[in-house]
Amino acid sequence: MKKVTALLAAVAATVAALAQPPVIPDSVTAGQVRVDEVMRLIDGNYVEGPDMDKMSTEAINAMLKALDPHSVYIAAKDVQRANEGLQGNFEGVGISFQIVSDTIVVQSVIEGGPSEKVGVQVGDKLLTIDGEKATGDTIDNNFVFKRLRGKKGTEVVIDMLRDGTVYTFHIIRDRVPIYSIDTYFMANDTVGYIRLTRFARTSVDEFRKAVKELRKQGMTALMLDLRGNTGGYLDIANAMANEFLERGQLIVYTKGRISPRHNYTANGRGNWRSGRLVVMIDEGSASASEIVSGAVQDWDRGTLVGRRSYGKGLVQRVFPLSDGGQIRLTTARYYTPSGRCIQRPYDEGTDAYRQETNKRYRHGELVNADSIHFADSLKYTTAHGRTVYGGGGVMPDVFVPLDTMRLSDYYISLRGKGLLNTFPARWADQHRRDARVKDFDTYLANYDSFGLDSLLAAAAIEKGVVRDTAKEAAEPERTAHSDRYMRLMLKAQVARSLFGIDHYYLVMKEIDAGYQRALETITK
Repeated sequence: MKKVTALLAAVAATVAALAQPPVIPDSVTAGQVRVDEVMRLIDGNYVEGPDMDKMSTEAINAMLKALDPHSVYIAAKDVQRANEGLQGNFEGVGISFQIVSDTIVVQSVIEGGPSEKVGVQVGDKLLTIDGEKATGDTIDNNFVFKRLRGKKGTEVVIDMLRDGTVYTFHIIRDRVPIYSIDTYFMANDTVGYIRLTRFARTSVDEFRKAVKELRKQGMTALMLDLRGNTGGYLDIANAMANEFLERGQLIVYTKGRISPRHNYTANGRGNWRSGRLVVMIDEGSASASEIVSGAVQDWDRGTLVGRRSYGKGLVQRVFPLSDGGQIRLTTARYYTPSGRCIQRPYDEGTDAYRQETNKRYRHGELVNADSIHFADSLKYTTAHGRTVYGGGGVMPDVFVPLDTMRLSDYYISLRGKGLLNTFPARWADQHRRDARVKDFDTYLANYDSFGLDSLLAAAAIEKGVVRDTAKEAAEPERTAHSDRYMRLMLKAQVARSLFGIDHYYLVMKEIDAGYQRALETITK
């Protein structure tokens, strides 16, 4: 009971710390007394021995859920994992993997990481980890994470199978980087492409490195892909927007009940302040992505291409708890330079809030820009006098509808059976030493000779997935488009398994409508 009381007291102290001056409000004191009273009654009188720790966690979650969808509690055991992606590193052995046919297969070895130093290679299969069997139908991602990640300086012993020979590796865990840029490459002779997946501590440094490399290759125009980027650190979002704006231009400002207005402005030292710019967004682009895209749009610095962004304009501050847990509490809203608050409503509750994308799809917004209507009260003006709107995400300048034609029944069935992931990974693993796939260009040149489409169809039949030829004949356009998409997906997934995630995008760009429209826009 003491642990529970201490935890609830820590929550109350966290809330109280937001008040200025630092005096606990009567409402907080009264609320804490009621919660304490109920917990003591349960602990002293309930018919069975209650799990007070579980109850306190549920009570905290319920309190935060009553505030907004982005104020959350993170238990002490989950703090490290929750922060890894944004910190830009973790402590482990430095590999990425895929589970293929109940076997853990090394998919990539992080450059400079512990595994690379001892000679682990792509395609190696894990047999044991510290003497424990690492194969079989009980193996999952959590099994691997728990055994390979660990404190820096500790050792893990792994038996790997390679070309019929078992190798034993003694790996000393170390700090391993997590990159936030999946890929960057030249889209044509003058246009560069960078895909940023999150706003982590290393993101700006990664971006500058990518820009430097692409400039060497002739880049004079940039496509920045923020689709599916759910955000990250506020200061990193500002630093990224700073790369595109001139000195003194407002990037974003924050304001809350207790927090006074704070302006974030550009310092004029960004690396891409004048080159042509297109920013790609969609319904998965949130928070920090919306800060960058909102600033670019409000200053007419570049063109936004895609679909309306997620609509998260709330700022969370992290408060540590005495037991090692954390509360991420919303303390302010952020506003774009024109004054837009792009946070969408959440008064219907968290569950309804989470279903926003489905709601947009049912309403037709993801396929038709005319389905989107904004009230005049949400109208704002950019630096050059263009009209933009607040109140629920950032609306792009160029709309790209969601590609629903690719979702044939056959494609959905293949995806449901997991074949679009497991089949290409298995084929790649079996042919990793094949001279025809010795490098990406050789792979592309030989791809048609592999007959993977027929092999996938045969694997599908084995799994009970059969094409409905009558229905497909009645939908020839959808069938043809979906089949083309599946062929490219298969080609891209094999390339990913063989050569890494960046090669996946090099293949998929051929049928990526958002990418193609962005390239068309920036070229014009």
